[in-house]
Amino acid sequence: MIRKIITEALQEVGDFTNIKKVEPVHGGEINQSYYVETDEQQYFLKYNPDAPKDFFRLEVEGLRLIKSTNTVNVPHVITYLDQPGKSILMTEWIEGRSNTDTEYLLGEQLAKLHQTYAKQHGFKEKTYIGTLPQKNDFYDEWVDYYRDKRLIQQYRLGVERGLISGERQKGLQQLMDQLHKWIPTGIKPSYLHGDFWGGNWLTGPKGEPYVIDPSFLYGDRHFELAFTELFGGFSKSFYRGYNSILPEDGYYPQVKKLYQLYYLLVHLNIFGEMYGSSVDSVIKEYRVR
Repeated sequence: MIRKIITEALQEVGDFTNIKKVEPVHGGEINQSYYVETDEQQYFLKYNPDAPKDFFRLEVEGLRLIKSTNTVNVPHVITYLDQPGKSILMTEWIEGRSNTDTEYLLGEQLAKLHQTYAKQHGFKEKTYIGTLPQKNDFYDEWVDYYRDKRLIQQYRLGVERGLISGERQKGLQQLMDQLHKWIPTGIKPSYLHGDFWGGNWLTGPKGEPYVIDPSFLYGDRHFELAFTELFGGFSKSFYRGYNSILPEDGYYPQVKKLYQLYYLLVHLNIFGEMYGSSVDSVIKEYRVR
């Protein structure tokens, strides 16, 4: 099945040469990923037979918007298809070896991406985090967007799935009602990757970084930084590079775990109670302040 889908995709982009190699690429949990080599070129292909509507189109749009800033590299998109049973995304193959400057450069370039600003926070249409839909709209204030379009959506999903109830539910309700205590107004809406963890960047052939798999939005740049610190995966060199261009604002320490809460709720709703204690820990910390 996958060989037939790959052949059709290659022919659509005009590569009718011999397919020399198709190998699974490990690392992702949402899609099936493959290295594809023909006599003409090397490709990376993601396949998801159960992808929701516009799944790869929205990823491509995020890559396009990041590329438009001329700040950080993204893979060249060759083709994509959003069809029931055979949704795919095909890009150029990126491969290289990191050097002593790679992560510093990644930090610098992410900061430059964050120095690209929009008029409002949010996004023009629904996006996905993993396969969970994220409804969007535009807001003048980040704190309102973060509450209405990020935390509340995951809260409602968790309640629906039986993962948020009792003290956890009560604590989240109280926390969301008091966000203005910690998140200031007047935050500038930066271009954000939106799902920037250690597995969503690659090294190119000259040691240059590339970012992949965005869940794009406009928002507080510290929301992105907080996620980089949640599961690790970034070196001190990365943060030195970032801060050389755009140092953290003074309010960041008080909102870091509050911003990480969103991603913990996402993981709770995708993977279950194994993330429950981490969610509870953040709620407890902000309730006692």
